[in-house]
Amino acid sequence: MLSDGLFDLQVNGYAGVDFNDPGIRPGDVDVALEAMLSHGVTGCLPTIITARPDELRERFRALDAAVEGSRLGRRMVAGYHLEGPFLNDSPGYAGCHPAAAMGDPDIALVTDLEVGLHRPILLVTHAPERQGAIAFVGEMTKRGKVTAIGHSAADFETVRRAADAGTSLSTHLGNGLPHQLAKLENTLLAQLAERRLDACLIADGHHMSPQALAAIVALKGTSQSILVTDAVVAAAAPAGTYRFAGMEVERTAEGAVRQPGRPNLAGSALCLDQAVRNVSAWNVASLDDAIMMASANPRHALARPVGHYGLHLDAGRLRWNSALEPTFDGWDAA
Repeated sequence: MLSDGLFDLQVNGYAGVDFNDPGIRPGDVDVALEAMLSHGVTGCLPTIITARPDELRERFRALDAAVEGSRLGRRMVAGYHLEGPFLNDSPGYAGCHPAAAMGDPDIALVTDLEVGLHRPILLVTHAPERQGAIAFVGEMTKRGKVTAIGHSAADFETVRRAADAGTSLSTHLGNGLPHQLAKLENTLLAQLAERRLDACLIADGHHMSPQALAAIVALKGTSQSILVTDAVVAAAAPAGTYRFAGMEVERTAEGAVRQPGRPNLAGSALCLDQAVRNVSAWNVASLDDAIMMASANPRHALARPVGHYGLHLDAGRLRWNSALEPTFDGWDAA
């Protein structure tokens, strides 16, 4: 079976490489991208998470220089995902992100972070209940960027206003939330009800059960469901201890990633082809739809910045064997 290559909208690191490491080098990027390519991923948005402004500047400049100097970065990386620091800092919503570094949406900060970069920030995850968030979304939309709701307690009205201003995605829907929410008035229901939001989902069996995943996909539909990994340095790597964005994280033998001594997850060790296999095996969607959720759907979610910045997302081609393992079969363009 042939298909387009997969595309990951949210990947913090891979194969022992942390995209948030200010010491990252071109060779590191190629190690990560080569490993992703071996799992069928032909494009991605390397993701920088919440940090202080000076740390964000350092991390973006280091990552961009490494991508530009790498062999595969120019073809596989069209831009970046900024997840934070404009998130809800309350317990349960912040997750593994450093709450002390969070703040209200800041247009000037995004402008500053992009100075000198070879590739733009294409996607910004934010909490629309924060002060100034709706105006921020409007400005990001004018600049051709995609905004997503994540690590947020936004209610029905706030979610609607964010969508009115241009927000079009939910980042890892169902996660970045407290375990206990109000029964009928909560941000998960608000985002599920908003028809203009596509749902990004982590299908690893740790971030949500197969049954919960099936419920969300049934409500959103496969055309508005996107598979992401939220992978960190421990993806495509053995169980053990790693450094992610200045934090120590542990990958268990079962594939969950956590900070030592804390119950919450800290990203994932998921590979995107495994997410496709999971969705198919769990009968959440057909195999064709599962592949669509990891290939066509994420690329469609980037239609605005692709047009605004004149980008080309070369999907390439994959060949899948009977075990549903993909092999890269070449690029569309020379």
